[in-house]
Amino acid sequence: MSRTTTSAGFGEEQLATWSSVATLLEWLPGALDAQLQRDAGLSHFEFGVLFALSHATDSTLRLSTLADHANSTLSRLSRAVTRLEGKGWVHRSTDPDDGRYTRATLTASGRRKVADASPGHVEAVTRLVFDPLTAAQTRQLREISRRITTAIRPDGRWEPPGR
Repeated sequence: MSRTTTSAGFGEEQLATWSSVATLLEWLPGALDAQLQRDAGLSHFEFGVLFALSHATDSTLRLSTLADHANSTLSRLSRAVTRLEGKGWVHRSTDPDDGRYTRATLTASGRRKVADASPGHVEAVTRLVFDPLTAAQTRQLREISRRITTAIRPDGRWEPPGR
């Protein structure tokens, strides 16, 4: 195997792999955003917020916890929650256990929004991510993704609350 280094400083194999990963990181979020905007009037980020709340105990999370799940700043999350609140899908309240925190709770309307948006999102993810792969490649992608996310954030990966 050639160990030739490219002008970018990577070996040829690394550059080819990194180019593929970087392209995926650029193209997939846009494709998922486009589908959700078209079909549900939501960004992928907003859908993720609603999804996390739908899987939380009592459909409620502190904004700081939700920001951590969403890999977001509190400021970005707060703006998204304000939009979702304006549509009646989320309700904000002071945490009764500690008044320094604000909580977001998914409303009944928000729960219906997640249920209505989910089939189209699942179809898009299936078509874009799973259909092109074999079952073995899907397992490999999961393991590779877990290794990379652990390298980025050793404290753990996101899992739905209450799981």
